[in-house]
Amino acid sequence: MEIEQVDADAWQAWVDRHRAVLLDIREPFEWNETGVLPDAKLISMGELPKSLDQLSHETPILVVCRTGSRSQHAAAWLESHGYRAANLAGGVVAVARATQDAS
Repeated sequence: MEIEQVDADAWQAWVDRHRAVLLDIREPFEWNETGVLPDAKLISMGELPKSLDQLSHETPILVVCRTGSRSQHAAAWLESHGYRAANLAGGVVAVARATQDAS
């Protein structure tokens, strides 16, 4: 199964265009250390299986983690459960880098 990859400089436009949920699956200590992207729904990867009632099958989901690896796996897992999910390639690290490059 191929998961759509969304570039770090295009994530906000993707979320807006698809009226999607931005799902941050990092652990709470990571949210505290590096912050979160605006309007992100925070459900750590370990909590995801028992938190599916917080997500809708009708709303696309852009999954994010630190570097894009865990979110890739989570997006594939969500897809296998009937959700439409994409991965934020490079994660919050890539977004931080893209933001610095743009300034």
